[in-house]
Amino acid sequence: MEEGSNGVEKTNKIEALNVETDGVKIQAHEHVVNSAHTIDHDSWEQVGLMLITGFNCGYILSFSNLMLVPLGWSCGIVCLVVVGAFTWYANWLLAGFHIIDGRRFIRYRDLMGFVFGRKMYYLTWVLQFFTLLLGNMGFILLGGRALKAINSEFSSSPLRLQVFILVTGAVFFIFAFVVPTMSAMRSWLAASTILTITYIAILLAIIVKDGRNNTTRDYNISGNRAEKVLNAFGAIATILVCNTGGLLPEIQSTLRKPAIKNMRKALLIQYTIGLALYYGVSIIGYWAYGSSVSDYIPNELSGPRWAKVLANASVFLQTIIAQHMFIIPIHEALDTKLLKLDQSMHSKVNFKRLLGLRALLFSLNTFVTAMFPFMGDFVNLFGSFTLFPLTFVFPSMIFIQIKGKTAKRQEMVWHCANIVVSSLLAIITTVAAVRSIVNNARVYSFFADK
Repeated sequence: MEEGSNGVEKTNKIEALNVETDGVKIQAHEHVVNSAHTIDHDSWEQVGLMLITGFNCGYILSFSNLMLVPLGWSCGIVCLVVVGAFTWYANWLLAGFHIIDGRRFIRYRDLMGFVFGRKMYYLTWVLQFFTLLLGNMGFILLGGRALKAINSEFSSSPLRLQVFILVTGAVFFIFAFVVPTMSAMRSWLAASTILTITYIAILLAIIVKDGRNNTTRDYNISGNRAEKVLNAFGAIATILVCNTGGLLPEIQSTLRKPAIKNMRKALLIQYTIGLALYYGVSIIGYWAYGSSVSDYIPNELSGPRWAKVLANASVFLQTIIAQHMFIIPIHEALDTKLLKLDQSMHSKVNFKRLLGLRALLFSLNTFVTAMFPFMGDFVNLFGSFTLFPLTFVFPSMIFIQIKGKTAKRQEMVWHCANIVVSSLLAIITTVAAVRSIVNNARVYSFFADK
């Protein structure tokens, strides 16, 4: 297995720093955190690179269609900027609560449970794991579509999408078994970076050429007034998905001290370099193909064949690595609960359990993905129902609870308003996503070859 999992972390002893963080006094003492995965180990550069490549995964190939087609140019650009900026701020705020009163919170649900009690612990657990499972299904679908696109280049009657979904799920399972922890991804980040640059460069070169030759494109927003409004809110949810994953405390747990400062450094490069890449591809794709752009942009490319094959192959390989960051919190929860923490991860007992846990998870996700291959619905649903609370509502709730007695009045008003507005957006965008799922369920049958 990968070097990063040199045995189960029997007890990860986290020594809190004696610092002031946004007005929260950090007590200096030792607190023991139990996890089967590596804690307090990685550099901020490693985590920053992981974030850049993770958020520039194959999902960006859908964003021209899902983000900009329902919004158009003016509203689209404004929403990209506003949602991106607020998401950066919200994650920056949440990173500051990684250590409270000397306790380091390596899981989002632990933080919410400590501040608000067991009910919020379980609510956060449900929202976060729902997000991560749906996101992983989307990754499996992306990998399957990339493989099918390659197959289509060499056959007039390609195999069904479900075949490639099964292949993708199997490959994801193998990777998750060989690279069991987030820290263990460090050996793969160079390859992920090369693959990311490869497919983005190919895409941009062909898209720009196609855009110059495309004289018939238009940017009209289709649908009646109600449909336009609901589709616009769905697009806002997708922009949120584009910028965050709802697992910041789990990512931050891998960072070495000072964890708060280092996390904010990693976020800085995500929301500058990383954001410029995935926004850039989305905007140029919309410019080139207009409102008819596909929800899988490689389908639009004019060629040559070798470039399309190389781009799809790079997407598939990069997706194997990128998806791992977003599913690791579920692996960590299962591993910590079910593996023997007093034995190495390479031990005979843990080896068998690890194999069984990974096989069970990816078998379930792959089956559900094959049955419901509707990519846009995956993105919109977990962006609306779960990411609005996890990204915007909960950090403001924590701020009010922890710093409410010392905060300025305008800070309290700001965070209360943020809770109300974000909650309303979560409700509206969830309605839009459910409506889209219902409509697609009428159009496509189970196991559709979409």
